[in-house]
Amino acid sequence: MFSDLEAGDIIMEISSKENTQFFSNTILPVDRSSFKSESSASKEKQSCCGGIKIFIGALSFVYFAKALSGSYLKSTITQIERRFDIPSSLVGVIDGSFEIGNLLIILLVSYFGAKLHRPRIIGAGCLIMSAGTFLIAMPHFFMGQYRYERFPSTINSTVSISPCLQDESQTPLSALEKSQAKINAGCEKEAGSSMWIYVLLGNLLRGIGETPIQPLGITYIDDYAIEENAALYIGCVQTVAIIGPIFGFLLGSLCAKLYVDIGFVDLDFLPSLKNLFGNPVYSLYLCASIIQFNSLIGMVTYKPKYIEQQYGQTSSKTNFVIGLINIPAVAFGIFSGGLIMKKFRINVLGAAKLSLGSSFFGYLLLLSLFAMGCENSDVAGLTVSYHGTKRTTDYEQALFSECNSGCACSRNDWDPICGENGITYISACLAGCQASNGSGKNTVFFNCSCVGTLESPSRSSSAVVGPCQKGNGCPKMFLYFLIISVITSYTLSVGGTPGYILLLRCIKPHLKSFALGIYTLAVRVLAGIPAPVYFGVAIDTTCLKWGSKRCGGRGACRLYNSSALRYVYLGLTLVLGTVSIFFSVAVLWVLRKRSSPQDETPSANGERGTCGTKSRKDNFVNSDHLIQTTYWPEKETRL
Repeated sequence: MFSDLEAGDIIMEISSKENTQFFSNTILPVDRSSFKSESSASKEKQSCCGGIKIFIGALSFVYFAKALSGSYLKSTITQIERRFDIPSSLVGVIDGSFEIGNLLIILLVSYFGAKLHRPRIIGAGCLIMSAGTFLIAMPHFFMGQYRYERFPSTINSTVSISPCLQDESQTPLSALEKSQAKINAGCEKEAGSSMWIYVLLGNLLRGIGETPIQPLGITYIDDYAIEENAALYIGCVQTVAIIGPIFGFLLGSLCAKLYVDIGFVDLDFLPSLKNLFGNPVYSLYLCASIIQFNSLIGMVTYKPKYIEQQYGQTSSKTNFVIGLINIPAVAFGIFSGGLIMKKFRINVLGAAKLSLGSSFFGYLLLLSLFAMGCENSDVAGLTVSYHGTKRTTDYEQALFSECNSGCACSRNDWDPICGENGITYISACLAGCQASNGSGKNTVFFNCSCVGTLESPSRSSSAVVGPCQKGNGCPKMFLYFLIISVITSYTLSVGGTPGYILLLRCIKPHLKSFALGIYTLAVRVLAGIPAPVYFGVAIDTTCLKWGSKRCGGRGACRLYNSSALRYVYLGLTLVLGTVSIFFSVAVLWVLRKRSSPQDETPSANGERGTCGTKSRKDNFVNSDHLIQTTYWPEKETRL
C-alpha cells in the first residue's frame, strides 16, 4: 500500500509527464547527441508502435499529391488561356497566386506552428489545399458550353464577303450584319467573363494550405525519428515529391486530348425534376409501381420458403418448380403484353386499362390461394401433445413429457424423426428412443417410448430419420397452388409492357431517360430494399420452433405455423397489391379527365390518340405506331 505522500508524488510525476508530452514541441533538447544515444532504443520502439512511420507515409502521400496537382495546373496553362480568353500576363498572375498564398502566412506558420500540434496543422493545411482544388474545378460546371472561334467566311450568311478585305468602304455592312456584329461583341464579352477568378482564388488557397507541410513536416521527422534514420526518412519524402510532377504532366497530357465539353450536362436539373413530378400521371403511376413491386418482390423472395413450409417440399424440388414453371410464365406474360399492344394498336389510355386489368385479375387469382393450404404438421410438443391431441392453446413448447422424463434431452436440438404413428418428434431423445440401427438416412430408432403412447402405451415403437410427410390432401393442394401460381404470374406480367408505354408516352420526350432513371431508382430504393426486410419480419412472427447457434443465441426458424404463415405471406402481398390497384385507378381517371372526345374515337388507321391531354403538342408524341421511338432536333447532339 502507498502512503499519501507517495501517492501524491506519483500523481505529480504522471502530470509532469503528460505536460511534457503535450508541450514537447516547445522544449529544446540541451544535448541532442547524448539525448539521442540514451533514448534511441525507446524511440525506436515508439516510432514502430507509435506512428512516426505512419506519419512519414502520410506525409509522403501529401507531398506526392501537392506536387501532382501543382504540375498538372502548370500543364494546363494554355488550356486556361483559351477557355477564359485571357492573356498570358493574367495567366501568370493566376499561376503566381500559389506563391502569393504561401508567402502570406509562411513566417507565421513557421514560428507559431512549431509551438502547436504539428500533424494537426499539416492536416488542416491539406483540407485547405483540397478546398482550393475543388474551387479551381468549379468553373467547368458553372460555365456554359465552349464556343469555338469562327471567322466571317465560315459563318452562314446570305452576303458574300471576300476573305481578303482591301478597304472597309468596299464592303458596307447591312443591317443584318451590324446586328451580327453586336451579337459577336456580346459573345466576346461572355467568353472573357471573370470565371477565371475561381481558379486564382483556388490556387491562392492551395498556396496557403501548402505552407505548413514542408517546414513543419520536415522538422517533425527530425525531432521524432532516430538521428541516424532522419536523413533517410527525409530523403524518401523528397523523392516522392519529385515523382509527383511526373504523374502530373502525364495526367495533363492525357486530359489535353479530351474536349472541354466531354460529359457536359445541362444544369436545368431541378426544373426538370419539378416538371417530372408535376405530371400527375407519372407521379401516380410511380406510386402504383413502387407499391406493386413491394408486393411482388416480397412474394418472390420468400416463395421458396413458403412452398417448403406450407407444402412440405424439399428445397431442390421447390427451386426446380420455380425455375421451370414460374419464370417462363413471367417472360411469356411480358412478351404477350407487348404483342397485344402491337396487334390491337392500343393507345396510352388503353395501355392504362390493360395494366390495371392485369393487376386486378392477377391479385384476384392470388386471393384464391388462401384456400389452398395445408394444415400444420403433427409435431409432438409443438402442434400436438405427446398423446396425439391437437393443441388449441398458444402453442406452448411443452417438449417434455412423462415418456421422455428419464432422458437428459435438450430443448434446443432440432434433429426430427418420424414415428410409425405419423407424428414428428423434434429429436430421437425427446421421442424416448433407446436404441438405433444403421447410419445416415437409413438410421432406424427402436424402443421409442413416446411413439407408442397413442394406441398401446405399454408397447415401444420405432422411428426413422426425417420429419413425417404432411396429410394425404397436401400433394393435391400443392398441385392446385402451382397451377394458380403460374396463371397469376402470367396475368400480372401482361401489364408490364403497357405500363412502360404509359410511362414513356405521358412525359416530355427529352425527359424520357431522366424519368426512367428516377423510376428505376425509386423502385429499387423504396421496394427492392425494404420489402424483403419487413416481409421477413412478418414471417418470423409465425415461427413455432427456433434453432440455436453453437455459441448460444437464437438461430434460424425450424418450424412455422402453416396457417399463420399463409395468412401473413399472402395477406401482406394482397394488401399491397390492392393499394397499388387504387393508384392505377387514379391514373386511369386522370387520363380520362385529360383526354378529348377525339381521343376516344378510332383514327383512320384504327389507332386511338396517344395520351389525350390539353397540350398534346407540348407534352406527348403522336405517332402512327406506339412502339416507334420519337425524335427531336437536338437528339443527336445532346449528351
